[in-house]
This record gives sequence, C-alpha cells and structure tokens, in this order.
Amino acid sequence: MKLATKKFAVVSGMVLITCGAISVTAFALNNGISHNSAFEEMFEPNSNSTAQVAAVTAVQPVDLTQAAENSIHAVVHIKATQQSRTQTVQQMPDIFDFFFGDGRGQQRQIQTQPRVGFGSGVIISQDGYIVTNNHVVEGADDLTIRLNDEREFKGRFIGTDPSTDLALVKIEGKDFPTIPVGDSDALKVGEWVLAVGNPFNLSSTVTAGIVSAKARSLGGQTADGKAADIQSFIQTDAAINAGNSGGALVNSKGELVGINAMLYSPTGAYSGYGFAIPSSIMKKVVSDLKTYGSVQRALLGISCQSIGQDLTVDEKLAEQMKKKAEELGVSEGILVAGVTDGGSAASAGIKEDDVITKIDGKNLKSFSDLQEVLAQHRPGDKVRLTYIRNKKENTVDVILKNSQGNTKVTKNADMDLLGAAFRPLSDALKKQLGLSYGLEVTGVQGGKMKEAGISKGFIILKANGSPVKSTTELEEIMKQASQSPEQVLFLSGIFPSGKRANYAVDLSQD
Repeated sequence: MKLATKKFAVVSGMVLITCGAISVTAFALNNGISHNSAFEEMFEPNSNSTAQVAAVTAVQPVDLTQAAENSIHAVVHIKATQQSRTQTVQQMPDIFDFFFGDGRGQQRQIQTQPRVGFGSGVIISQDGYIVTNNHVVEGADDLTIRLNDEREFKGRFIGTDPSTDLALVKIEGKDFPTIPVGDSDALKVGEWVLAVGNPFNLSSTVTAGIVSAKARSLGGQTADGKAADIQSFIQTDAAINAGNSGGALVNSKGELVGINAMLYSPTGAYSGYGFAIPSSIMKKVVSDLKTYGSVQRALLGISCQSIGQDLTVDEKLAEQMKKKAEELGVSEGILVAGVTDGGSAASAGIKEDDVITKIDGKNLKSFSDLQEVLAQHRPGDKVRLTYIRNKKENTVDVILKNSQGNTKVTKNADMDLLGAAFRPLSDALKKQLGLSYGLEVTGVQGGKMKEAGISKGFIILKANGSPVKSTTELEEIMKQASQSPEQVLFLSGIFPSGKRANYAVDLSQD
C-alpha cells in the first residue's frame, strides 16, 4: 500500500502524491479594485479601461460560502489499514556462501508491521459510492470511512485504476449527502474553486484559490497513456496538503469539478500549486469501474510529441521541434512519431509526420490534451480526427481500439470465473512436502480451472511466475493477467503425491 508520500522531481521543485489534504486558510476578497496613486497619476483612464474595471467590479466579490456548505458533508475521511504480513527476504551472501553454497545467500521470513494511511474521498451517489485516489487506498486490507457527522462505515473496493490514480469504494446505506458533478471542461483559468478535504486529519477543511492552468502534465510522455500516469490536471493555488488526496475540487456553484491528487512544492508542504484530476476523466473511469470492474481504455496507437507545448524543460528538443514545425507548416498540435500496426490510427490511414490538431473539434495543443480526450472514450467509440499532412488539413473518422487491438469489452476476472475453492496450505502439508507456502485447491466445479484440467488437491505455488500464498494474492495476479493481451494465467505447483504440474488457464470471456 503506497501510503507514504511519493515524490517526483519536476524542474526546480517536486511533485508530492499525498495521502492527504488542506491546511486552514482564510481569504479576504476585496469588494472592488484598489489602485496605487502613483500609477493613477501616470495613466489617464479611458473608456475601455473604465469598462473593464466596471466589468470586473461587477463580478466581485465571489461568495463561496454556499458552495463550501454544500460540499463539506459529502467529503469523507478515509483510514486505510494494511495488516502485518509475512515476507520472505534474501540475505546478503557471506564468504561461506560464495565458496561452499550457491552464492545467493539464504532466505528468511520477517513479519512486517501494520501500516495506516489517511486521505479523503467524495460521495458521488446517495447509495454510498465514493471516489478517491488510488494511492490513498492501494494495498489496504481494511477501509474505515468517517463522514462529516462522525458516523463510521466499513468501505469495500469496487475497482481501482492506477493509470489515472482513481479508485471507487462503497459504503452500505442510503440517503448519503452528495456533491453534484460539474463539467471540468467548462472551467476557465482564473475561476474561483474550493479544495475540500481532511488535511493532517483535520476534518472538513476548506481552502480557496483560482484555476491556474488546465491540461497540465507533470511527467514524461508515453503513447496514448499506455504506461501509467494519464496526466491532464487542473492546476490551482488553493492550499492542498497531506491528507487532502481524494478530496473535492469544487467550483463556485458547489459542483465537483476535480479530485485533488498532487501537490507541487519545493518543501513538501503547501507553498506552491495543487493538482486535481478533472471530473471529465473521473466520470468515465468511475462508470467503467462500476460497470466492468476495470477501465475500458481507448488507445490511438501512436507515439507522439507535442509541438509548441511541454518543451520548456529541454531546450535542444524545443529547437528541434521548432524546426520540425516550420517544415510541416504548423504552430501547434500532436506530431505523430510512429504508428502501431493494427492500431486505431493505422487503420484510419494516419502516418508518421502527420500532425493531429483536433479530436471531435477540440483543439489539441499538448500531449495532455490528447490524454484527456482519449480518457473519456471507450474502445469502439468513433471520433473525428483533424490532422495536417503536406501542409493541408484533413479529417478522418477513427474507430478507437484497446491495447489488444480490438473493440471488445475487457473485464477483470474474479474468483467465480475460475470455478474453484482455495485455502492456504496447512502446516501438516507444508511439513509433509517440505514447503513454506502454497494455496491448495479444495474443490473444482464448472469454470476455467476445470477447463484447464486442474483437479482438487492441486497445490498452487506460483501464478505467472509469482509466489502464491493466499487467495488474495492469486486474485490480484489473475486480475492483472485478465488485462494482458494474452489473458492467460500460468499456474505451477505440486500434488500431495509429490507430482509437479503446470497449467495454462484461459481467462478470456468471449
């Protein structure tokens, strides 16, 4: 469970993925615009400037009290507990191992200490569905959810998505307070927002700030977001600290427009900017997790580079891209550096050196823009791509595909799919077979394991090359395998007779 603070070097500061929240800050909003007398003497007012001042004065101050009141009751405190575990560690070899052993040292078992982390979450439905950050709950065995009115509930996992750092959990009950979900695409830079959460275990804390930027990326670029970290953050100067992760970013109407996730700071505490996952991405991820148990991720099937954006860190790359842009006759967009055979783009005729400028009419200025648009779609969706080739604008309809190169719905395999029952290996069998761990198959009915030829009594030692000591570990490995292109679970183990065996379990759900 990644409950410790994560740090990423970014330019001169660092990014913190926190399990946490906000410090209490008071904001005084001016009723008008104050002017420096020296500047007033230097510049005579004109009709345009007077109109601009009048327009700004007319919309200030912003009253955020109702938005805060409506939000705090739907933001919950999450306590994520990971129980102690027995782990096998490899000791460093000594001189005797080098000369008389295998040179690898010895293994020994240690008992880890329980770990507890804290964060926030947002109730999005009256029947108890809660969205939070994946890093808040990752690896947890127990979730305790505390509401603003101090009621406590046990939470259960519905699904997680590390790529967007989102997770969906549920508490049992009805008529829970909620926050209406707003449109993050409609947010404007300079618009006031509230960050609501539980910083440093301080419940129901609200801070205010403005939207500083949109579609902000803080990490490296990967084609279609295949590797982890789909990043298209809302940047805000509302104070966010440890404990606020998973909390709500709310607009002045009291609508949920983002899930707070990161802090950019040179110190590790609030002194910079916070970053939230847009509600446009959150809505689609949550819908997939609730319906399928996993996110249906649409890929364009290209490797790419932004033109005119995200290049300030690497001056050499910026100069290369400037020359490339002049050569291609474009000023911004997504340069196609490579096309995946059989992928969505290739099927639509997209080629290397094409520059994608729009998807469904939305301008693409950076890689983050592309990620955000794709994160809102599923395999099988049709989008209209606008691109530049040979300095001419073209449009084409593209059918988006998944990582397996098709449009099928992928579901997380669960234990019911295997059609078998399991239990950890008893001490008697461990002693009899000279094993330190294992998962015994205690029954096989109709299911994937029966199809693979596995029978009662088989002891699973490894699944896809990883040791298996519990049903939880087998289930986690199986879920990962069900999302792979092969969708196969390779099991190796032994029978009580001493006979060793290997099986390939097909997890596909056609």
